[in-house]
Amino acid sequence: MSKANLNFDKMNEELLAFLDHSPSAFHATANMCELLKEAGYTRLYEGEKWNLEAGNGYYVTRNDSALIAFRIPKQDFTGFQIMASHSDSPVFKIKANAEIEVENQYVKLNVEKYGGMICSTWLDRPLSVAGRVIVRTADGIATKLVNVDRDLMIIPNLAIHMNRQVNDGYAFNPQKDMLPLFCEAAEKQVKGCFTELIAKEAGVKAEDILDTDLFLYNRMTGTLLGADGEFLASPHLDDLQCAFSSLKGFLAAEPKDSVAVHCVYDNEEVGSGTKQGAESTFLKDILHRINTGMGRTEEEYLTALASSFMVSADNAHAIHPNQPDKADPTNRPYLNQGIVIKYSANQKYCTDAVSAAVFKTICEKAEVPYQVFLNRSDILGGSTLGNISGTQVALNTVDIGLPQLAMHSSYETAGSRDTAYLIEAAKVLYSGSFAGKGDGSYKIG
Repeated sequence: MSKANLNFDKMNEELLAFLDHSPSAFHATANMCELLKEAGYTRLYEGEKWNLEAGNGYYVTRNDSALIAFRIPKQDFTGFQIMASHSDSPVFKIKANAEIEVENQYVKLNVEKYGGMICSTWLDRPLSVAGRVIVRTADGIATKLVNVDRDLMIIPNLAIHMNRQVNDGYAFNPQKDMLPLFCEAAEKQVKGCFTELIAKEAGVKAEDILDTDLFLYNRMTGTLLGADGEFLASPHLDDLQCAFSSLKGFLAAEPKDSVAVHCVYDNEEVGSGTKQGAESTFLKDILHRINTGMGRTEEEYLTALASSFMVSADNAHAIHPNQPDKADPTNRPYLNQGIVIKYSANQKYCTDAVSAAVFKTICEKAEVPYQVFLNRSDILGGSTLGNISGTQVALNTVDIGLPQLAMHSSYETAGSRDTAYLIEAAKVLYSGSFAGKGDGSYKIG
């Protein structure tokens, strides 16, 4: 079923470059903004008046970590074709007053968990720090992105001689076991030494840094592996693989009747309940401004929503080669076998028969394979942003993802063909339309 002419090598090369240059949600958002700017899209700001024109494309950010890009084909558009993903991953966040001195010899940093990571995957590997700093200026404050682009820290394991139970199911204590070693304490003013390093990287004075949002990241770069390069491994696959695929499909699409909307939320890993998360008004605000900016009424906005469709794109669990029994007995997605449609009777995912049918039709038009995921009935699964976003903007929505292994590890594994499949499906989604009257039947353009 899949297209034979897809350029998997090119897409993987671009994906890995994007991942390697996106060590934080702020950097991922900045990189997407740069790609949109290069493609001729105009940046908008929520605090300014918008002058929208049919035929043009625009993008806007919130909190420097969430992004919505859109392209308006015509004034009398049918609806909105949306793909939503998220920019954040489970990481360790640097706490304020981070330096902790140990016996006048070491300096480690105080960190806390952000999201539900696999702690053991952060041990014994080079780490660094990236994020944003807020600095004092003559006019007020400004934001600077920071990435200490070198091997900087490590979280050392305790030797097995001192922890004989480590292979028997050890419970890592985030306050005791997961603090990174930063530097030696000898002949160093410990308090403030981390801030001094960050100030140097940001090109500012330490006393001008008012606050920070800084996170550890795994320094291992992404790579292809497997006997024939059939696998891809990298940090942040969940969910930057979907965000990248959505953007590539968005930029390649040719919207005709509906507004194409590339939406990337932040804070999915901690519940989405922030001003830039899926539970916020971000998407609702932007869709309203598009509608009013084109001179349309509130009723036209509501009828447009009824003829809209959203794909909630967040990676899915593939069958694990060492633990195949952890999966549902009849719905078993594998790497490189296509986009995964995710179902849950308890609405952890918002897919229903109608939205699944629409997405299957999109995949068929794109000539890409799809497969199905459900949790084992005795295993509680995770949730994602689809249903949460729906509390603000009620849309026909399907939850999908790309199959991967080791979700929430600091270094995850996926298939090297699936990214290209989602890009093709996104291109069809953004170029099409979805129209219905509420009688259960829909026209898919």
